[in-house]
Amino acid sequence: MGERDAVERVDEPVTVSTLVDDLRALGVEPGETLLVHASLSALGWVCGDAQAVVDALRRAVTESGTLVMPAHTGQYTDPAVWSNPPVPDDWVETVREERPPFRPESTPTRGMGAVAECFRGYPDTVRSRHPTVSFAAWGAGAEAVVADHAYDEGLGEESPLAEVYDRDGRVLMLGTGYDTNTSIHLAEYRADFPKERTTGEAPVFEGGEAVRVEYEDVETDTSDFEELGADFEDERPEAVTRGSIGDADARLVDQPALVDFAVEWFAANRS
Repeated sequence: MGERDAVERVDEPVTVSTLVDDLRALGVEPGETLLVHASLSALGWVCGDAQAVVDALRRAVTESGTLVMPAHTGQYTDPAVWSNPPVPDDWVETVREERPPFRPESTPTRGMGAVAECFRGYPDTVRSRHPTVSFAAWGAGAEAVVADHAYDEGLGEESPLAEVYDRDGRVLMLGTGYDTNTSIHLAEYRADFPKERTTGEAPVFEGGEAVRVEYEDVETDTSDFEELGADFEDERPEAVTRGSIGDADARLVDQPALVDFAVEWFAANRS
């Protein structure tokens, strides 16, 4: 969708002030822990682009709250399994050996969208250390959310997702669906169903030096997340608030309720 389409979709510009008003109307509260998935293009024409969205989210949560976004970096996954696009087999070892170490403070996100990438770059945003599935955070609990992010099982019990869960956080889906709701991955780790184990390695900085870290994980799968989300909304409607932010459909979701529901759903539906 081009910029002309974005202009034609809205009667007036989407601004920081109108976004804050919409967030308040949806139920976003000062002081809460909020994990955000956002599509800039879904909002219509935004005055200030991604920066306006980040500023509005910060203003809505306030410094007493905590704003969290995924800051994943698929460029540090195994190049041997890349498929969109794949790279030639004789490139794989070169990619593994020559890519620079992951730096939380500067390595750009990949495939996370303009809002998450803009948020990552704010000077007072902090970021976890995982080379492929890091999270960025700002606010009162930011340091605690991103601290001690385990390399093994990076979306599991020692991840920012689990910290958001422990803080009774909520998920804001801003023009996005359940297929990109990373909190459901936490349920994949917790649920009782057969899982495939995987391994990974990536260059990082530790103690000021470039080193390679190896880690173990489980194979995750988002193919049934939309079906799970639909069932969740049918069975737990009180855990989801729906509304509009700018021109985007938005959902405000109780994260622990979603994760707990997904644990049981996976046990019943993944065998």
